[in-house]
Amino acid sequence: MYYVRSKHYSSGNDSDVSLSTTSDNAVANNATGSSTSATSKTTITTTSEIEITEIAKEGEKADPSQFELLSMIGQGSFGKVLLVKKTRGRDAGQLFAMKILKKATLKVRDRYRTKAERDILTRFHHPFIVRLHYAFQTEGKLYLILDFLPGGDLFNRLSKEIMFTEDDVKFYLAEIALALGHLHSLGIAYRDLKPENVLLDADGHINLTDFGLSKESVERNSKTYSFCGTVEYMAPEVVNRRGHTVAADWWSLGVLMYEMLTGDLPFHGSNRRETMSMILRAKLTMPQSLSAGAQHLLRALFKRNPANRLGCSSDDVKQIKSHPFFDTINWEKLYRREVQPPFKPSCTPSNHTRCFDPEFTKKSPNDSPALPPSATAHELFRGFSYVAPSILSSDKPGLSVNALNSHHQDAEKTHILDEYNFSENLGIGSFSVCKRCVHRKSGAEFAVKKGKRDATEEIDILKRYSHHPNVVKLYAVYEDSANVYLVEEMCRGGELLNRIMSLKHFSEREAAAVMLRLANAISYLHSNQVVHRDLKPSNIMYASQTADPDSIRIIDFGFAKQLRAENGLLMTPCYTAQFVAPEILKKQGYDMNCDVWSLGVLLFTMLSGETPFAASENDSPQKILKRVGEGKYSVNGQAWTNISEQAKDLVRRLLHADPFKRLSAKQILTHPWIVHLNSLPTIRLNFFNDPSKVMDALDKTYHALTSSTTTSLPLRPVIESALARRRRLNRLKSITINDDIIEVADPVLINACNVATS
Repeated sequence: MYYVRSKHYSSGNDSDVSLSTTSDNAVANNATGSSTSATSKTTITTTSEIEITEIAKEGEKADPSQFELLSMIGQGSFGKVLLVKKTRGRDAGQLFAMKILKKATLKVRDRYRTKAERDILTRFHHPFIVRLHYAFQTEGKLYLILDFLPGGDLFNRLSKEIMFTEDDVKFYLAEIALALGHLHSLGIAYRDLKPENVLLDADGHINLTDFGLSKESVERNSKTYSFCGTVEYMAPEVVNRRGHTVAADWWSLGVLMYEMLTGDLPFHGSNRRETMSMILRAKLTMPQSLSAGAQHLLRALFKRNPANRLGCSSDDVKQIKSHPFFDTINWEKLYRREVQPPFKPSCTPSNHTRCFDPEFTKKSPNDSPALPPSATAHELFRGFSYVAPSILSSDKPGLSVNALNSHHQDAEKTHILDEYNFSENLGIGSFSVCKRCVHRKSGAEFAVKKGKRDATEEIDILKRYSHHPNVVKLYAVYEDSANVYLVEEMCRGGELLNRIMSLKHFSEREAAAVMLRLANAISYLHSNQVVHRDLKPSNIMYASQTADPDSIRIIDFGFAKQLRAENGLLMTPCYTAQFVAPEILKKQGYDMNCDVWSLGVLLFTMLSGETPFAASENDSPQKILKRVGEGKYSVNGQAWTNISEQAKDLVRRLLHADPFKRLSAKQILTHPWIVHLNSLPTIRLNFFNDPSKVMDALDKTYHALTSSTTTSLPLRPVIESALARRRRLNRLKSITINDDIIEVADPVLINACNVATS
């Protein structure tokens, strides 16, 4: 959620909980045997003046008229967040997030939350903490103008991908640790760390947000006794209310680490009471799939006694940074944002909010009038106005409207037809059309893929991995109300097999050179846990008309996925004609070996001019699928007479029906046929079949499979998985109280917590 929690994330409605107020001292006295009641109520009148300690800086003050409202990106019980563009001043044209709070709907706890958040945000400037640029008020509303972070929150990404790789988790944890360490050095306990409060900027770096539950003046040897936060992420000492320090944040970091690595929470019962009991007593189940370093760090963070927890000493974040799990992190470069994030959000110049929940973005971004709660409402927040010093020096302004397009950052127009001229079709697929296009300003030629499907995963993968020399380059992304447009590298050399079979001279050595490039690219993708899943001939092209092997490009990542299941297998059947591994057909799940199988089919066809499982264009899909499932093919016959035994051996190893006996892409690179390619025969391979008939047979099989309701299986997005559905049903709620307002939970449980060992 962005800044203001949606109804899914907010704490229980007022009708669901009863509230009482008490000070930290009162709770402390109660914990030490004082007769002061922890539930005794303190009267707080609604006209009490809320003092703001930091008054406005000198500079250009802001007001609502200086901002153009673009879109809603978040909403809560007492306010909403809008994407806005500054229309006047030195930062005109910059995008910001405008948090709007109605004074009349702010309860006592919300007023103190808002005060705390505003005060804390004015105290520091850190690369991994969201920045406050302006604060101002009208008679009926409060406004906070913050960084706009177009990547959305970590919760949304985790919901889509279910879990992250250890390298991804290491990066996010390291940046979060630096942010927490900075807060702790200022005596601030964050107290609400969870994926919903970790935002991603345009480059993929994290920013902590939502400081309403944070506590200032928490010294190392002093404690605060509030019961606040999100239960699933609470440290035991917060749950039992025996007093906590900033060390409680390191427990929450462990919970977040566990969730990112496994897709599940370490302590999560069927209700709040059960969850709290598990936090205090349950034994942690440590997945053995995690590395030894990850397991050790989790155990160090999950110490129920905070005195034994990693990060509890005066060294604080230094202890975290020195853990072996982070040995590969260069902390100085990380702080300077010089370490490349593992994931770059798919921002488009025409849709800045693609990473946000449509539940909000589809609503009108109106700033409706609001009546003040009383005649003295404005004075309740005296000194609320604020202008960040950086506004005068342009140090880290809001995200520019023009900075989202990775191809030409000075673009002023955002519709693709304003910047590119479209021409003929290059190819038509099941879900997209590829056209040739020319950039109006530079005259450069590109291929644009136009599709109606959600291309988020494809865009994300290409942005992360298209720098590989044999992966098609992604230059820009556009989006309108009907389509997504991917501007990609133009491949002028045509499809691989079409080009090979039309050549007058193609040798076994040249086939090995092609396979070397393909195996290298697939090995690179697999090392980053990416599977292509659709390596058919039409998706492997030459960028150059010379058919140079170095110009080979793997294209169309529409079916590509990051592996995220616990066993490394993908369970969404997706196949195309000849290039189908047996385990897909048997619905057993599949992993990277599927791409290896497809490479085997390509190698078979390159060497023989035949397809391994379709004898002719007249073969029925059922007959082809039966042969694929049984793994029946032959490397004998006239077409294979002059093929070396090493080549045949590699074909057999790639087309093995048992995926566990199949070579990996990395192992292909060490096979003798590849290693000694310079000594392979250069004589022309004899293709006895008519190339057009071979390709026709493949095409007809593709169409038969994709149109058959009896054999074709639908490809479903990861977000529809059972685990993703469970996450959506269990979006976690914060107990949105401050240090002077305590939510009364189950009295029996609280009493049990107070006597539980920590």
